[in-house]
Amino acid sequence: MGLDPGALRDRLDAGLACLGFDPELAQRERLIDYLMLLARWNQAFNLTAVRDPHEMVARHLLDSLSIAPYLSGDEVLDLGTGAGLPGLPLAILDPRRYFVLLDSNGKKIRFVRQAVLTLGLDNCEPVQMRADVYRPAKKFATIVSRAMTSLAELRAIALALTARPARLLVMKGREPHEELADPSLTSNDVVVHPLQVPFVEGDRHLIEIRFH
Repeated sequence: MGLDPGALRDRLDAGLACLGFDPELAQRERLIDYLMLLARWNQAFNLTAVRDPHEMVARHLLDSLSIAPYLSGDEVLDLGTGAGLPGLPLAILDPRRYFVLLDSNGKKIRFVRQAVLTLGLDNCEPVQMRADVYRPAKKFATIVSRAMTSLAELRAIALALTARPARLLVMKGREPHEELADPSLTSNDVVVHPLQVPFVEGDRHLIEIRFH
């Protein structure tokens, strides 16, 4: 595993250009700082199966940022954030929005809290709690998730956590045809967006479930 910040920055800059983003230098540095912190913690705490920082640029940073155009509202919930994905990269890219990073895993939330502190992010709130019992004072216009469970189960959880209108954005690999056939997911409420993530081979899709 090589932690070469220069090579990581070059790969990130190329990927951001492909996605059509041009963040400030301080934001790019924060993205790299987050990745390097994740790589170091990952050696001891096994936070992600991706071990190579060079690969993390694409599979964690660019993959997370690819859904930025689909966010709406001022507050976003990252449901099952794990090591802060996709919430932390999105929060770095979009400091005007406030992100709640929710996960029940204490080890992962400890890392997220450390990352928020180290990076000086004042638009993030890490919360350790199970999603089915989390009841925030203010509901969300957008919920994002890296497919922590089935679409139907995520939709059921999101119903109690969203204002109206709202959207649930679920990141998937291949288009989940069987899950989309669930009766609770009507065609009028679901839009499938193919995603093009720089340097990531294979299919990537964003499943948008709309609440009216």
